[in-house]
Amino acid sequence: MSKVHKLAIIGCGGIANGKHLPSLSKLNNVEIVAFCDIVEERATEAAAKYGAEGARVYTDYTELLKDASIEVVHVCTPNDSHADISIAALEAGKHVMSEKPMAKTAHDAKRMVEAAERTGKKLTVGYNNRFRSDSLHLKALCESGELGDIYFAKAHAIRRRAVPTWGVFLDEEKQGGGPLIDIGTHALDLTLWMMDNYKPKVVLGTAYHKLSQRENAANAWGPWDPAKFTVEDSAFGMIVMEDGATISLESSWALNTLEVDEAKCSLSGTEGGADMKNGLRINGEKHSRLFTTDVDLSAGGVAFYEGSSENPADLEMKLWIKAIEEDTEPVVTPQQAFVVSQILEAIYESAKTGKAVYL
Repeated sequence: MSKVHKLAIIGCGGIANGKHLPSLSKLNNVEIVAFCDIVEERATEAAAKYGAEGARVYTDYTELLKDASIEVVHVCTPNDSHADISIAALEAGKHVMSEKPMAKTAHDAKRMVEAAERTGKKLTVGYNNRFRSDSLHLKALCESGELGDIYFAKAHAIRRRAVPTWGVFLDEEKQGGGPLIDIGTHALDLTLWMMDNYKPKVVLGTAYHKLSQRENAANAWGPWDPAKFTVEDSAFGMIVMEDGATISLESSWALNTLEVDEAKCSLSGTEGGADMKNGLRINGEKHSRLFTTDVDLSAGGVAFYEGSSENPADLEMKLWIKAIEEDTEPVVTPQQAFVVSQILEAIYESAKTGKAVYL
């Protein structure tokens, strides 16, 4: 029998109940023994549904962290508290998975990296789109050199009208931003990972509040309240890396467009290209002729990611616990997630100042 890891959830809202808890509960080597939320009822309900026998409920995460039997903590709170809770958990001797983005600011993200290095505990960030079958297959192609040197890429996070109207999504103070930090973060993480390029040089960005103040707007989750919509409705960035590679990042919750893509990327390399626009497509040139290949992802997987046909969140949790058990690096490293936060913050800064930001 493998060791059973005792795990705690801090923040028992939508992302905990929608992703972390259902996937963790499928693992036979994990027991969820503690639940914390500032609304006690939420923690109690989550504990009743997903908790191990005798699972404890807290409203103060500092009390939860005193339990020496807890080995792993998942932080599922609003962006502005990711850093403080994660650092406290690392310093209490716990391994930590923080939800994305890593933190509200790049400074806080750096503090998290330093805490992980200082304590020797594992830290990862919930970029679950890396664990999709198309992402895993494309990553394998990139690592094999099939696309060659990837020097141009696009990170896509475009919704036509899908503004999240619940929780604190529209609150800039809590979240640090809107679609850029919420879904743009996934697309950027995916793109950087495919390129294996984490050295940004200069960033130019724009952010817009063009549709956010409309009354009774069409929206997937019903009209938003313009008075509460304090974040951007769309944001765009151009990132030039130290090696000269260029990344174009597009994000929106509300934009007049039919080009809708979320957590996807397009890559252009010296030997070929790829995109996730209509399934996974590879393009290139062979024998003086151009070709396009649609990749069939309905069967098989990537050999070194066992079970890549699983639900992405299930695979994310499984590989995270495996990294703890085998003392290996998590798939998403804190250093990688920090660069994502660095670039996002630079786009916001550039949008405010109208100037390029050199990193």
